[in-house]
Amino acid sequence: MPRRGIIRKRKPQPDPIYNSSLVGKFINTVMKRGKKTVAERIVYDTLEILKQKTKEDPLKTLEKAIDNVRPLLETKSRRVGGANYQVPVEVPEHRSISLGMRWLVKFAGERSGKSMEEKLAAEVLDALSNKGGAVKKKEDTHKMAEANRAFAHYKW
Repeated sequence: MPRRGIIRKRKPQPDPIYNSSLVGKFINTVMKRGKKTVAERIVYDTLEILKQKTKEDPLKTLEKAIDNVRPLLETKSRRVGGANYQVPVEVPEHRSISLGMRWLVKFAGERSGKSMEEKLAAEVLDALSNKGGAVKKKEDTHKMAEANRAFAHYKW
């Protein structure tokens, strides 16, 4: 955190094929250890599988799946008078999209079986129909925020 000046939010680079910043950000989320070409191959193969299975635009399918997964509320820990409270707060849009993508990739990786492309496509299809691990994580996050609604007045 700088002492002066404000930090400008940088836009993610759009990907070369779909020219979408969402896909570019998704590629960066999938990427491990700086291996961007591997991540690009995984994401583009996943989008091809989605195109074949849904017979629709894979970009719209991915957007809808991320929309179904991204959280609207989360809890943040606040220390008030020697006690820690889980205070429900609204999630900013850029953070909720990042969380949704992260959860999709995480729960796709935890699936058993095939290649990462097929696991990621299966997780996206599950998210599209409001099933799967990522959607469950979102619902758990919302339940946690709802259960701690009594502490909402500690939000500042």
